[in-house]
Amino acid sequence: MSGAIRHSTVRGARLAWTESGSGPPVVWAHGLTACATGRQPPGPFDWSALDVDHRILRYDARAHGNSTGDAAPEQYTWPELALDLLALLDDMTGTEQVSGIGASMGTATLLYAAIAQPDRFRRLVLATPPTAGQTRARHGAAYQDGAALIEREGMAAFEATAGPLPSVLTGIVQSPSPPAVSESLLPSVLRGAARSDLPSADALAAIDVPVLVLAWSGDPGHPLSTARSLATTIPGARLETADTPSQLRRWPEVVAAFLRD
Repeated sequence: MSGAIRHSTVRGARLAWTESGSGPPVVWAHGLTACATGRQPPGPFDWSALDVDHRILRYDARAHGNSTGDAAPEQYTWPELALDLLALLDDMTGTEQVSGIGASMGTATLLYAAIAQPDRFRRLVLATPPTAGQTRARHGAAYQDGAALIEREGMAAFEATAGPLPSVLTGIVQSPSPPAVSESLLPSVLRGAARSDLPSADALAAIDVPVLVLAWSGDPGHPLSTARSLATTIPGARLETADTPSQLRRWPEVVAAFLRD
């Protein structure tokens, strides 16, 4: 992360963001409990090389990192987070078209934003798509359980439930980062995620911009089945999968080439 942290008041929240580089704008939408303006290491999502050709806009979603939020689960559903992003883009870029890179929750946010305002985006990079459809219910139940655990026993108990990292992250991520969401707000954030699912197939099929889907293997929270479904449903979408750390390390150059096309 580079650049001074700025803040924009968006739909009742104060959202933190930074910018670096110059050129066509690209917005980075991080995943659940992560952040973009704080101290979390970028891990596989290091987009610093894009600064050469693009203006990179990194923002913290509502209640994440240096952004504020309320203890209201309805604020954290994916369609609501998309409305946050669209309002923030109005402040960051005006009417200029942008490309978007998302991971997990950020991928879902971008999809809902692109469906709501199709002319707002030039290209989309959808990394590590989350569970959806049939696989979503079980994951949503786990979020509900996690929210209740935090309220009952605290953040440390919740962090202790983190499972092992996928082997594809070996040498790239040493251990799971602690949540970049406060203990007071994380239960609401998790319950918002539990209420969410990806857009319908009909809505996805109407997306009319170039799309790159990036997926890694061995992660039930980000199954290849979702990535393959998106690549099949969105017209012209291209799918890249990583099964090894060396393949994963290539993602920044794959994204850079896609954005230059």
